[in-house]
Amino acid sequence: MDTIASLFSFITTPVSWIIVQFHSLYGALFGPDTGWAWGLSIVSLVVLIRICLIPLFVKQIKSMRNMQALQPKMKAIQERYKNDRQRQSEEMMKLYKDTGTNPLSSCLPILAQSPFFFALYHVLSNIASGKTIGVLNQNLVDSARQAKIFGAPIAAKFTDSEDKVAALHASLTDVRVITAIMIVLMSASQFYTQRQLMQKNVDLSVKTPYMQQQKMLMYIFPIIFAVMGINFPVGVLVYWLTTNVWTMGQQMYVINQNPTPGSKAQDSYLQRLLKGVSAHGEVRGRRKRNIVQAIVAKGSDRNDNERKFIAGLAKAGYAAQADGTVIKSDTVTADADAGAAARRQPKRQSKSQRQSGGAQQTGEDKLSLQKQDEPQDTKPKPAGKTAPGNARQAKSGQRKGQQRPKHPSSKK
Repeated sequence: MDTIASLFSFITTPVSWIIVQFHSLYGALFGPDTGWAWGLSIVSLVVLIRICLIPLFVKQIKSMRNMQALQPKMKAIQERYKNDRQRQSEEMMKLYKDTGTNPLSSCLPILAQSPFFFALYHVLSNIASGKTIGVLNQNLVDSARQAKIFGAPIAAKFTDSEDKVAALHASLTDVRVITAIMIVLMSASQFYTQRQLMQKNVDLSVKTPYMQQQKMLMYIFPIIFAVMGINFPVGVLVYWLTTNVWTMGQQMYVINQNPTPGSKAQDSYLQRLLKGVSAHGEVRGRRKRNIVQAIVAKGSDRNDNERKFIAGLAKAGYAAQADGTVIKSDTVTADADAGAAARRQPKRQSKSQRQSGGAQQTGEDKLSLQKQDEPQDTKPKPAGKTAPGNARQAKSGQRKGQQRPKHPSSKK
């Protein structure tokens, strides 16, 4: 770890300068040698870095969504060119280029943080050894060595020996208890962040290997951080726990305000938006209007959540417009009710009901046919006499309508 940290020694001066500036502020409030002054300086360093990385985080979100959308096409390319790896790679690169997707964008925030992380590790290692580094002079190094967070020096590690911890005027038990708690919190925050991403902000209508990979990372990353955490100084654990909490809050904001299409989070967001429209009669906010505008523009390509939202608007008597606004319309409500009635299935009949209904229908059909076959005689008939043809038709089992004349030789 020390070798890796030394590779980023070029950035230790900016990192140490930022810490000193924050320490001068917090030292005036809590005392220069307190753990609050040094601990909050590290926390402020994290906040400053993460604010600067917000544009990269936005790119990460877009890249992850593009990768989710491209998974079916990527799988098709892999199956089509499974025996030609070179052609498979070429088609993958062409797909990335055509869609403007960069697979490395999802790793940009972590890669951008790595130099600051290892630079801070290098600074704290020198503080533990009592050596000056960057803009930290000997007085600041001695002050940092005395600073403790809940009894654990910021430069102490879980794996330190009792003699090394004693040199920092602390107890080995305190150091290990505090570092163990911080490692657990660090791993738990990492797990929760990945879990809420998988459960709420993933398009469940598309089953791809990408989802399985993310699910594996949900369990692997916390284990990796737990194993590596025992070699981190307390100050580095403060840094990483703070950045995990920031990531968790940032992820919660994105899930609630800009969810992935087709996810559970999108369904919850659109239901909240529908309630807002029903309560106020309009779409409030430019961002919300942009979302409605995008849904309208999709047309028949809407997912289930978006179709449910449009149907909910129609049921409430509103119609979404191309500019993201809604208008009140009674016609929309009537059309929605008519569509619901048309989709309503008839009540299923029992077997006996179907048979009796069929028999009744058959009798009615025969009767109508009989009426059609009977000759329409408009001449008045004398009372008390019955036509020979009608007499023969009255007999059961005989054919109705005009009869053939009998042969002269037949018996009458």
